[in-house]
Amino acid sequence: MDEFQIETAQNVGINQNVASIGDRMLGYLIDSAIIFLYGIAAILLLTTLNMDMGDTWAIYLLVSLPAFLYYVLLETFLDGKTVGKVLMKTRVVKLDGSKPSFSNYFVRWILRIVDVVLTSGGVAAFTILIKGNGQRLGDIAAGTTVISEKQLLTIHDTLIKDIPADYVPTYSQVTVLNDKDMQTVKNLYDDALRNGHHNIILNLHQRLLKIMAIETQDKPVDFVATVIKDYNYYTQNM
Repeated sequence: MDEFQIETAQNVGINQNVASIGDRMLGYLIDSAIIFLYGIAAILLLTTLNMDMGDTWAIYLLVSLPAFLYYVLLETFLDGKTVGKVLMKTRVVKLDGSKPSFSNYFVRWILRIVDVVLTSGGVAAFTILIKGNGQRLGDIAAGTTVISEKQLLTIHDTLIKDIPADYVPTYSQVTVLNDKDMQTVKNLYDDALRNGHHNIILNLHQRLLKIMAIETQDKPVDFVATVIKDYNYYTQNM
């Protein structure tokens, strides 16, 4: 899974997992199926009303409006997600990791006509592959991308980390923490990196500075990472 780094307004570097093109295509197929079934249901409903042709078309256009606005409505009210994105665990975010506004979602939706509809997704797939950070044309114009929220659990998710033999710790004050404290810090830190929750890293940074009674010029994301490494160094060499 590809990654790209964003720089938040608080100067916190966050590695985001870009949603794979496979996940995005599956999400699109799920959403398309929902829209198609909704359209069929609308037609079946209207045919049972025995209305004249003029009234039927007018009402059909009105009833089909939610399907037409499906993407922009759901992404706006479901925090960057549609049903397909929920199932595939993907989400639309701004490039700085923050929540997009309605205007961002609207631009993505309008350009979907070029990206997806007119070219059967060819332009979207080509742009995503070329850009490398999950952006189709609509995302480029809107300043957004699509990230994956899937948690890839590995041995690196445990507290234990391999420390180089020549590693030199920076903060001896980490010894005031215990294994339970550090595991909580590491879990929150790793989760924040995966999901772009830079506020969590800022809170960890401030909390650790207070507990350890120190000051630092390191960026929050680098500071927390160093604290985790230092704790491993001291606990493995005690």
